[in-house]
Amino acid sequence: MTNYNYPEPLEDIDRSINVWAQLKAETGAAGLAEKVAEISAMLAEKLAELRALPDDPALKALEPDDLDGIRALRPAGTRRYWTELPEATYCDRIEGAIMGRFAGCVLGSIVECWEIDKMEGWAAYLGDAFPPTDYWSEAERPHDLKYKTSLREAFTRSKMDGVPTDDDIIYTQLGMLILEDYGPGFSLDDVGAAWVKYLPHAATAEGVALRNLRNGVPPARAATVDNPFMFWIGADIRSDPWAYAAPGYPEKAAEFAWRDAAISHRRNGIYGAMYFSAVIAAAFATGDPMQALESGLAEIPAECLLAREVRWALDAAGDIKDYRAARAAVDERFAGMHRIHTINNAALTVWGLAIGADDFSKVISETVAMGLDNDCTAATAGSIFGAAYGKDAIPEHWTRDFNNKVYSYIIGQPEFAIDDMVDRFTALAQNVLAGE
Repeated sequence: MTNYNYPEPLEDIDRSINVWAQLKAETGAAGLAEKVAEISAMLAEKLAELRALPDDPALKALEPDDLDGIRALRPAGTRRYWTELPEATYCDRIEGAIMGRFAGCVLGSIVECWEIDKMEGWAAYLGDAFPPTDYWSEAERPHDLKYKTSLREAFTRSKMDGVPTDDDIIYTQLGMLILEDYGPGFSLDDVGAAWVKYLPHAATAEGVALRNLRNGVPPARAATVDNPFMFWIGADIRSDPWAYAAPGYPEKAAEFAWRDAAISHRRNGIYGAMYFSAVIAAAFATGDPMQALESGLAEIPAECLLAREVRWALDAAGDIKDYRAARAAVDERFAGMHRIHTINNAALTVWGLAIGADDFSKVISETVAMGLDNDCTAATAGSIFGAAYGKDAIPEHWTRDFNNKVYSYIIGQPEFAIDDMVDRFTALAQNVLAGE
């Protein structure tokens, strides 16, 4: 078992300092301002020392950030399945992949990062099945906005009219725009320009990178300035458009993902994007999600942490029978890892596909029920499933209220038509596989 050696968390230290300072202010304590300034300076000094701790050089050597270095450490594998686009197969599977991604995301979005017992309690209160067999009948805090755009109740069965806004969907749209605006030869600088042009806001690693770009930090450094989130799941959730544009060509999909991921992530954060892009690209050609999950490992360093843990998840898949077993195994192995990290969520994605097999409803419902970053994992699992099995394998009740529209917070583009996205990705895939 990998030992991540996470330290005991410093629970609520900032809150404790603040509430004690408030109490001392209310009691008229002398020297309060000076003491708070002293504590602040000490914390800043110790944080700087923490950030300066040297990384393990042996592990770093196994986890390069540059594309040539990554490729040098890949295992053998199939780099390309399709040399030209089989249009009938692709058209069916790209629609399946897009619809699968949207359905998984929408199901998970309003219970994102909820613990299992909270989801079970909410389902019992509503009288909904759990794991869910349909979209939630009601949303907690129904009139709050998600991403400043869609009401939370828009993710429920009775209120849904189109695919509501979520960042797991926004980045699929954004990747399509980057490929259209700059072509398959797009650069990291082009990604930076597109982010500034199209994104009004972002979170975690993406939020740091976007702020850095707006402050004039070059795209090559935007991921490394004040960014403790560079191994989190954000680049992973941006995987899909690169695979949709390079179906059957995992090496190219992973290369596209690397160019995009490097704007905000490093090491295993980048590999998560490369891995799942390669998996989805392979799924188009193999028609088998589990085979695709194996194939994707050929595009990341063989001994990086993500590769080791994906291999563990694949080896353990036969013993993981349901969402509770999946979550228990991840909690034991990755105790202390953040709930929106790339690695622990990758294991859950693997197991959602393994448990659900050829049953789409079971894939996304079991994956959502596992918790952690469950809109991300269910969206990725749904995308892989759809790319492998096509649109007819997705039961109609998951897509009937999409009404050919998907909402967006991309600047200047508040809505996309789903059939138009299918056509645009088809055109991109034709060009990429033709080498244009």
